[in-house]
This record gives sequence, structure tokens and C-alpha cells, in this order.
Amino acid sequence: MTVLGAVAYDPKVVTIWEGFRRWLRARDCEFDFVLYSNYERLVDDLVAGRLDVAWNSPLAWVRSRRLSPEVRAVAMRDTDRDLTTAIVVRADSGLTALADLRGRTVATGAVDSPQATLLPLSLLRGAGVDVKVRRFDVGVGLHGDHIGGEREAAAALRDGLVDAACVTDTNLLLFGQEGTLPPGSARVLAHTEPYDHCVLTSAPGADADQLVDLLLGMSYADPEARPLLDLEGLTRWLPGRTSGHAVLEKAVDESAFYDAEGNVVARDYRP
Repeated sequence: MTVLGAVAYDPKVVTIWEGFRRWLRARDCEFDFVLYSNYERLVDDLVAGRLDVAWNSPLAWVRSRRLSPEVRAVAMRDTDRDLTTAIVVRADSGLTALADLRGRTVATGAVDSPQATLLPLSLLRGAGVDVKVRRFDVGVGLHGDHIGGEREAAAALRDGLVDAACVTDTNLLLFGQEGTLPPGSARVLAHTEPYDHCVLTSAPGADADQLVDLLLGMSYADPEARPLLDLEGLTRWLPGRTSGHAVLEKAVDESAFYDAEGNVVARDYRP
């Protein structure tokens, strides 16, 4: 039996993994899943061997690797590679460069959001731009999987309450479509370096080969597999890679979020 752990950031997570369980068991892969309220507990159970694999956020991968160098990145979605986060300003502002944000207020997502907090603040830090941060701590413990913090940051920019906001490119498009940040109302000032997002991580000594082989063999052309892939937001599974998390490792160290051994040291983080 292969047991996977995942964080229940949304009710659809139950539907997703129940669907994968049926699909995998129909192919003689004994599979089950356990849901968690936050990524720190998920990672603790993974490295302790109470799970075989974990559906990790990028930040959870960083902590898993620091707690146990023997964990492996075994698979990831095609949509989790080479993402970027935008620092956006109002289109009617006179801000044209990162340096113009010096001393101004920048809205971010939750304290533990890699994409909407840690990475863009690292970008500003690297550019030598000191800013005032207005953080929107929605769904703390979910590592930014709950986009409520990004949505509130975007709304604050729209309403003129902050000078800039940090949002992923995909959510910037979504916020335009839903009217949170109407098209033409915002302008991108800068992008982070590309980074990778979620990664399926195997526990030390765990045998996840059958599960991984089946996932990598899923085809979007298969009418039985396509609904599952759509629910999980991908068109195909790819082998796991770790190079896309280097920029996050740097941001974690700069902000003292985890220490070198994977202990949580961020003073204002309580999942």
C-alpha cells in the first residue's frame, strides 16, 4: 500500500484524490491518501516515515530536504515549472522601476506564501529596495495554495491602499477576469526569477516506483484520465526536479523562515 499525504487547502482536494485512488486501484496500485490542515504537519509525517509520498508545496519541499536529505522529488505537474511572480503597480501611478518603491507600501500574500511573499520580497531585497510590507495572512499554513491573500493584496492595490502588490502571473490573469484587478488597471514593474512549484516527494526508503510510473504514463488523450488531470490542473506529469527551487532556498535563508536543519524559525508564523 502506497500512502500519500496532501494538504486540504480546498474542498476539491477530497474529490481530486478520491478520483486518483479509484484510477490507481483499477491499475493494481494499492493506494490511499491522508489529508492535513497544514504543510508543517505533513512534512513531519513524511520524514518520520508515516507517509510514503507527500504532495508538497515548494516551501514544504525545502523543509523536507533540510530535515532529511534522503527524500526524493519524484514527480511534478507540467504546470508547476518555470513560474514567475509579478510586482504590479496601478497603471495610473508614476512608478516605473523597482527603485521607485523605496519607502513605499507593498502588499503580499500570507507569511508562508513562497510565490506571493518570500520570493518577491527576496527580489526587492536583492535590488536594495527597502519597503513597508502589508501582508495579507489568509490561509496561513497552506503555503500560499489558498489564493485569498493574493486576492486581498490585489484588491488593496485596486483601492489605492498600497503602492504595489505581489501576485503570480497566473493569478494576475485570473484577477483580471474576475474583476478584482480589472484589465488595464495595473502595470507590471518587475518579475521574479522563474521558479518551480509543487513536487511529489517520496519519504526516505519509500518505494513509490509503481505510483510514479502510473502517473507519468497518464495521457490527456485518455478520456478516463483527463477529468482527473483537469481537476489537478495539469496536462501531464513530469519527473520531479529540484533545480527550480534554488531561488526559494535563497529566499528562505534571507528571511530566516527555516534554519539549515528545517526547523521553523519565522517568529510570526503559526500554522
